[in-house]
Amino acid sequence: MNLLYVTWGLPKTWIEKRDTVSTLDHISLEFYHDKYKPQLSNYHLSDEQMRYTSLPMQAISKCSPEKERFPIVILYEGEAAGFFVLHGWDEVKAYWNNRRVILVRAYSIHPEFQGKGVASKSIKRLDTFLSDHFKDKNEMILAVNHQNIVAQHVYKKRGFLDTGVRVTGRIGEMLILHKFLGQSAWDAE
Repeated sequence: MNLLYVTWGLPKTWIEKRDTVSTLDHISLEFYHDKYKPQLSNYHLSDEQMRYTSLPMQAISKCSPEKERFPIVILYEGEAAGFFVLHGWDEVKAYWNNRRVILVRAYSIHPEFQGKGVASKSIKRLDTFLSDHFKDKNEMILAVNHQNIVAQHVYKKRGFLDTGVRVTGRIGEMLILHKFLGQSAWDAE
């Protein structure tokens, strides 16, 4: 029997290797460590993408002084393939009333990994990651620019719903999307 050791962002497990096993199943999420700094320092996005997000090292610099900001690295086979920040209650209380919510922000995928399903798989992994590391949270929200149709599609495909709430961001109107942890729509493909 040909076996493959696979990490799914959950406990490691042995599975029988089949031709249908997707390498995208090698997606995991980790809290930022300095060991990822070289990879994230060489992380570049197009000008268009930079309209909607910030580079990982810029976002990490804002995390240090704030205890409710948690930088997260998206790993694809151990390489930094993407990044985002989880942000606590203080950032969302002006427009959200659930104290058990966590904000997903500064989400991006490195250009080398775009178009490979890394975004979709990492968002799918986020549900379990939050349940494991933020046990007091029951909901996630994010703000996405109304012009960023690609990102809206990815988030909605993974179970995020438009709340109807709108806020003004640095380049215009932002839609507030939310998802309750464990929501069945999360498994939509």
